[in-house]
Order: sequence, then C-alpha cells, then structure tokens
Amino acid sequence: MANANLPQNFNLIIPAGTQIVTKIEVKNPASDESWKQGLVGVIVKSPTDNSHAYLVKLPDGTEISLRRHELSIRKQFQSEGLQSGGDFLAEYNLYDSVIYRCIVGSRAYGLDHEQSDTDRRGIYQPPAILHWSLYGIPEQLENKENQECYWELQKFLVLALKANPNVLECLYTPLVETVSPVAQELLEIREIFLSQLVYQTYN
Repeated sequence: MANANLPQNFNLIIPAGTQIVTKIEVKNPASDESWKQGLVGVIVKSPTDNSHAYLVKLPDGTEISLRRHELSIRKQFQSEGLQSGGDFLAEYNLYDSVIYRCIVGSRAYGLDHEQSDTDRRGIYQPPAILHWSLYGIPEQLENKENQECYWELQKFLVLALKANPNVLECLYTPLVETVSPVAQELLEIREIFLSQLVYQTYN
C-alpha cells in the first residue's frame, strides 16, 4: 500500500484491497440515485495501466468503475485533509472578527515624530465554528507591514492575567478606534488585571 506521507503518484497502479475515497459524484448503476464525492470504497480489481478504470466495491456491495483521477488513496486523503487548515481558515477574514482595536506606543502618548509608526493592537473573537474545528485558531493575527497585532480573546485574557506589558498597554491606551460591547465590558473591569505580577513584570 502507498505511503500516506508521500504525494500521490498518478502513474502508480493501486493494488486490489486498497481503501479509496471518491473525488467525484458517483451514480448508482442500479438506479437514478447518486452519491456525493467523499464516498469510501475498496479496490477489488486494478487495471493493467491508468488508461483503464478501477473496479471499486462500496460499503453496500455496489461495484463501480473509477478512473485514477476520480479517486484518492484513503490514507493520503486523510493526511492531506488534516494539513489543509490554511485552506479552511482562508474561507474566513479573521480581521472582520476584531472586537477591539487601539493605538499604542509613542503616538498614543504624544511622543511621536514624523517617522513614528502607528502601532495598532487589539483583540479578535473568531467564529465559534473555528473553535470547534480540528484546525484550531491562530493565537494572534499579525500584519507586520501595517504594524498590527490582534490577540485571540482567550489568549489576550491569559496574557493580561500574567501582566503582559503589551496587553496591559492595550487596556489603558487613550487611543481606542474600535470597541465592541464585549470589549467594552472588558475595559470596564480592566483593573482586575493589575496584580502583584505587575511588579515582577516591570521590575
């Protein structure tokens, strides 16, 4: 059986007994019913070359013919699927999930000059579906070109509890550009993060 860590070789003849996943919609030869792609089956007969089709048995016993480009080896399909988190996250513009945006650094305190950067920091709250997914969520969104960094809400709170100076500055900067109701509630209780750890952090 092919190694799941290797890219799929379409010149390889896959042996009988290999589990596969369909990459196309498959029609039931015995009826008008069709199945969406992603169906699991087992190769029962392999062709002599890839110009011919594989005979594949489905879980209900139905046998269908599939060309090489119409199927994937199951182990490779699963391996590739778990590595495609970037594609999954690409469906979402996480910057739309920013709930708090502020300006920190010299510009926040009138110490800036013509060449000073505008440093934006804040919090983003990703959709729940991303928390539930296997791919997880980025702990922070960072755009170095625009000098922006937004921490995921839970990560932000953990850092605040540790008296992280960058996070505490976000909570106390006078220049706030975006604040959602959730972020406003956080600002109203920001003093709870001023613990003895502040001394250790800044000492």
